This record gives sequence, C-alpha cells and structure tokens, in this order.
Amino acid sequence: MKNIVNWFELPSTDFDRAVKFYSTILDIEMPTREFNGVPNGFFPYVGEGATGAVVHSPDYTPRADGPVVYLNGESLARMDAILNRIPQAGGQVLLPKTDIGEPGHIALFLDSERNRVGLFVSRS
Repeated sequence: MKNIVNWFELPSTDFDRAVKFYSTILDIEMPTREFNGVPNGFFPYVGEGATGAVVHSPDYTPRADGPVVYLNGESLARMDAILNRIPQAGGQVLLPKTDIGEPGHIALFLDSERNRVGLFVSRS
C-alpha cells in the first residue's frame, strides 16, 4: 500500500464560494463537475497520490471539530502566501505556521464553509 489516504471531500454549504475560496488561497484552477447530482470542485494532482474535492451535498455538513485534512503547503514561502490570502478570501487562520520539529511545519485554518483544514510542509 503506497498511501493510506486516497481521496478526501470537503463539504460546502455554498459550493461556488468554497471553490472560489480554495482557488484564491491556493492560487489554482479547480475544475468542477457533477457526479450523481453532487457538484465537485477538484484539487489538482500530479501522478499518483491522494487528492480530493470540495463537494456540495445535503448528506455532508462542514465541521470545525471533525477530522482534519492537511493540504500540501509545498514550501515555507508558499505556506506563508496561502496563510496571507485566507482572511481576504473569507477564512480564518487558527494556528499560524508552526514548527513541529523533525516532520516540518503545520498551520490550521477555517475555510469559507467553516471546515477546519491544515497545511503541512515537510522538512525533507
């Protein structure tokens, strides 16, 4: 088994707002598509590995107190840029860039939908 995580979904109450939030803070394009009537906004990925989507479904509820997905911050400079864009995009930084020792750095934020999400930058 390469990775235990394969796919994640971040729930939204306002799909367009959520896609705009992540497109803005990550400075990415998020293609959208419906699957079985559920709108999905896809995070980009290259090659193999985990990725996911912002989704809008009555079966999902955004949560600040549930599991935390950590997005790849790529580098400390990129992590800083992402964190700086969060408030203007409608989110809130909960934990600024924090050195966690050997593994690297983390940060936590609330997205526009009130999901608690993390950023991670590996030291390696």
